[in-house]
This record gives sequence, structure tokens and C-alpha cells, in this order.
Amino acid sequence: MLQNIVSGLSFSTENKKYYLYSIAVKAALVFLFMSELWQFLSTQWTLDRITDSLNLIMIQLGAFCKYRKKLAYENVFRRLASSMNSPNFDLSTDERKKLLQVWQRRSVGHLKLLLALGTCTVIAWHIYPLVDDLDYNLMVPIRLPFTYQTQLKYPITYFLVIIVFSYMSYFVMVNDLIIQAHVMHLLCQYTILGDCFKHILRDCKLDFRDLNETQLYSNKNFQQKYKKRLGDLIRQHKCILNNTSDLRDILSPPMLAQLAVSTTLICSIGYQLVATSINVNVTKWLMSFLYLGYNMFGLYILCRWCEEVKIQSKAIGDAVYFSGWEDVITQVPGVRSSLLLILARCNKPLVLSAGGMYDLSLEAYATMVKTSYSALTVLLRFRQN
Repeated sequence: MLQNIVSGLSFSTENKKYYLYSIAVKAALVFLFMSELWQFLSTQWTLDRITDSLNLIMIQLGAFCKYRKKLAYENVFRRLASSMNSPNFDLSTDERKKLLQVWQRRSVGHLKLLLALGTCTVIAWHIYPLVDDLDYNLMVPIRLPFTYQTQLKYPITYFLVIIVFSYMSYFVMVNDLIIQAHVMHLLCQYTILGDCFKHILRDCKLDFRDLNETQLYSNKNFQQKYKKRLGDLIRQHKCILNNTSDLRDILSPPMLAQLAVSTTLICSIGYQLVATSINVNVTKWLMSFLYLGYNMFGLYILCRWCEEVKIQSKAIGDAVYFSGWEDVITQVPGVRSSLLLILARCNKPLVLSAGGMYDLSLEAYATMVKTSYSALTVLLRFRQN
């Protein structure tokens, strides 16, 4: 939420001053994008200029696509954000609290690393125009409706472009971070639910320690407690599956666009890395290297966690299998059918996909990198010729 406030992404109308600030930020982002597009369409097309402009335009288009989906399904994202407050989300044991802490540390660690990479890239982008050999250069290739190449106008224009470009950069990063945070919330819920299913008998036996096994399973109070506990876990399972399905449907078109954008970016940024290493332009090489690292790491993390969603959703079935169902508890009316229903759901785990065409997994990530490398070799041969 703090990132949304700082970057002006929220549409809150409760505070009129913030609402005006948000409108101003969005207008500045649109103006920057249109200036980049104008420069791309009006300049003389060479391979180097095309790659410079296309990188920025593509990644910003991908961010705008995700942002539009977020606005269109704002209620769904609110439900996803509050899903860990569900009454059936059980953290009653120390083991589950530790599992929650593990996923919290993972989430915070990866988000910090992604922000650090993005921030270092933005800093390098700000420094580059000050150390290159061009006069009156800006950090992004844009065309403005006025002449700024004067000693008076250039510092003002440079400062304003730094501000707007920083907003645009964090606009892109915030959209990526929001998606990753929701995916990791689902993973945490899957993990804790699996622990609840696996130890359901242990949890239900806590209030019946004075009964032996024979007395326990024939005790009506125990049977009622077990059935209630199983029903709560089934409702939690349905809730997580519904949230995963909603997130899959929402992210499917934007993720297809991101795969296409990332394939193009990795290829074009790799081309810039080779070109700047040949021209011995250290600052631009560092800027391109960090930019490439951010894009590859961000997509890798997303594909990694999307594959983990498939693994964890299938692991619920394993947890049910090891829950002690082979004891007399399956003779309680309704228990066996409920367990079989859960196993049937887990036999076909949910998979987050890109446009329904590609499963988001490490295999898809590796395929994308190979495709980008193949395209990069073609570009390099074209450049040599």
C-alpha cells in the first residue's frame, strides 16, 4: 500500500489532495510514454535505436496491461489480499507459525532483491547521460514538443525527466511486486493447509487424551469434532482453489504479453550488452547489464513460484493420504466421501498459465531464454554483416 501511495497508483478519492496528486502522476506517465513512442516513430530507424526505444516501450506496455487488469478486478485483488484473515486459516500450532514465518522471510527477501536490482538499474540510467559523449542527452530516448537543448532549459528538463522516469520505473516494479506477493500468499496458505490435513487426527485428539484408540473413534463428540474440523479444512481448500483460479484467469492475458515482452527484452538487451562491450562504453554496459538482470530475475521468480503453486496444490492430496485415514475414522458417515473428493480435486492441480497456451514454470522460463538467445545470435550476425 505504501508503494501505491508513493508511486501515485491508487485511485482513492477519500483524500482530494492525494487524488489530484495521483491524476498528475498518471498524466506524467502517459506523457512520458507518448514522448517515447513519438521518438520511436519519428527517428531514423537503425538497429541500435530500435533496440533502445523498443526495450522501454515494451516493458511499459506490459506494466500498463497488468495495471488495467488490477483496476478491472479490484474487488478480487482485495479478496486475495485479505484471504489470510480467513477464520479457517489455522495457525494454532508452533509448526504452522514457523511455516508462516518462513514464507514471510522468503517473500520479503525476494521483494527486496527485486527492488534493489530495479533501483540500481534506475540509478545507472540517471547517471548515464552525465558521463556519455553526447551533449544535452537524456536518460531515455524521447521527443518533446519544445526545444530543450539550451544551457537554461536542459537542466530543468533533465530534472523533470528524472522525476517522471523514476515514477515510471517504480510503476513497472510495483506491478511486478503486487503479482508476486499474491502468488506467495497462496503458496503460504497451501503449505499451512497441507500441514492441517496431515495432522488433523492429532489436532482432534488433544481434548480426548484420556480415551484409548477404541474408545476414541466410537466417541460421538470426537466424531463430531473430526467432521467439523474436516469441513473447515475443506472450506479453506475451496477458498484457496477459487482464489488460485481467479488469479489464473486474471493474469493469463498479461502473462502471455509479459512472456512475449521478456523474450524480446532479453534478446535486445543482450544485443546492447555486446554492442557496448565492443564500443567500450562502461556506463551503458552496466546499465544494460542491470536491466537484463532485473528482467530475467523478475520473470524467473514469477515462473518459480507459479510452478510451486502447482506442486503445493498437488501436495494437498499427499497430506490427506498421510492423515491417518486408514484408521477406523473412515467408518464415520461422510468422512470417506469427503476425503475422496479432496483427493479427486488434487489429482488435477491448478496451473497458472500465460494465455492458456504456456504453463508458467521453470521449463517455460528455460524455453524463453533459449528462444531469446537464438534471436540474439541472429541479430549479432546481422550486425556483423
